[in-house]
Amino acid sequence: MGLTMAFVGGTVYYDWYKKKVLDKIEQAFEGGYDPALELVVHSKLQGTDRQLPEAIDELDIEEGPWTEHLRRREQDILDKIIHGIETGHYFMLLGSKGAGKTTMVLDAMQRNQAEGVAMCDAHPDLEVFRLRMGKALNYEFNEDTQTGLFQRRDPREGNFSTPHPLPILNKLEKVALRRNKKTGKPLVLVINNVHYFKNDESGQSMLMQLQQRAEAWAASGAFSLVYKSRVQDDFWPFIVLRKHASRMSTLTIYDLAPDEAASACRDIRRFTRLPTPPMSVIEKATSIVGGRLSYLNRVARSRDMVEIARHMLSVEKGWLLSQIGLIDDCDDDVMDEQKWSSCSWLLLKEFVKVREEQERETAAQIEAGELPSDAMKRLPLPAIPYHMCRQIMTRADFLEELDRLNVISIDIHHDVRPDSMLILEAARAVVNEEGFDELLESVRNRINDIESLHRTRELTFKDLPEDNRIYLTIVKGGSPERRV
Repeated sequence: MGLTMAFVGGTVYYDWYKKKVLDKIEQAFEGGYDPALELVVHSKLQGTDRQLPEAIDELDIEEGPWTEHLRRREQDILDKIIHGIETGHYFMLLGSKGAGKTTMVLDAMQRNQAEGVAMCDAHPDLEVFRLRMGKALNYEFNEDTQTGLFQRRDPREGNFSTPHPLPILNKLEKVALRRNKKTGKPLVLVINNVHYFKNDESGQSMLMQLQQRAEAWAASGAFSLVYKSRVQDDFWPFIVLRKHASRMSTLTIYDLAPDEAASACRDIRRFTRLPTPPMSVIEKATSIVGGRLSYLNRVARSRDMVEIARHMLSVEKGWLLSQIGLIDDCDDDVMDEQKWSSCSWLLLKEFVKVREEQERETAAQIEAGELPSDAMKRLPLPAIPYHMCRQIMTRADFLEELDRLNVISIDIHHDVRPDSMLILEAARAVVNEEGFDELLESVRNRINDIESLHRTRELTFKDLPEDNRIYLTIVKGGSPERRV
């Protein structure tokens, strides 16, 4: 009787616990639960005593709530994805650091209080990623179960805490199907910074596991997975996912256009109740820093916008030289580093050349009346195809390191651009310095000389009288051809 009661009790508890796990995961998709959203709301509650209604009225925002962030064109698409309106696909959100990807996702989540949405951050350590996903989805990987009373080993000693998220994906699929019957909308899971996964077998395997489920979920319409990555830091996640993608849709977030950047700076200053300078001053500052939102936010909140923009340019130039600075008459110990630096400057010099050609052609068209007078302000960042960059650098392996350093960015069309306007202006300042071409040529000649020395072999004969001769025979193909 005791064994029967223990068996029945264990069976009932096990069934109850499995249902409780599904209920807890479903609770994670209820409005207002997401931990990331709680941090955003808390920061706004603690931050300021500004009168938001007055600021909103001053800005003349036509659609959507003003959340202290610029509403970009891509926000409408992200709203449809996050709110479960766009179905049948899973999504890859790409963009440069500071372009506003996370802000746009959080703004979309805030509009519906994270109803049906959860977000977690990737991590190089897959065990940390597993725990983060468990926190985001309110799942404890069976570590809170008491089924150890009915088995020999404790759950922590069993195989429940695996370094991969397969257990939670299985549970998540059941919750998605159950909730889809109630609401008719898919659940959405945002995985932030997938480029943090290591570019090795384990990291690629993790992406493959998530992609396989994302393909099936997209086909059913019950679940949408959103990958968010920095396109300029590491391009490898997009390449890995693209190999087997049939339902993946890609959305790239670029920097703002010059006129949009100037308008954003003006709106930020009006919202923060700072005096608005003349438009010529705003355009001068934005022409230096470009349309990167993180840069614009810093410039717009400064008292002297042009001065802080020039300071940021000076800092960016110093950082660029610290990474790929040229060393004249370098020692052979740093030959490999200087080879990479010199090849990098060949590419940056070509970007500057393309930019100057853009300006000359645009100036000629403005003078001829073919373009409006303000066309010079709307010039895009120069772009060079990936295969041509390999030819310019004469190396095929150096682009990836520049990509990781945020010196360049590679888009989904395999066009290579400077990472930002600051990088382009910093490179332009260095390239246009007096003696730069001679320095670059000197470094490349020095590298060639060192490599030539490494390919040269010397034969030394000792203890030979002065009147003796040495006969050297050069043999090619097994037979003597010339005797010296």
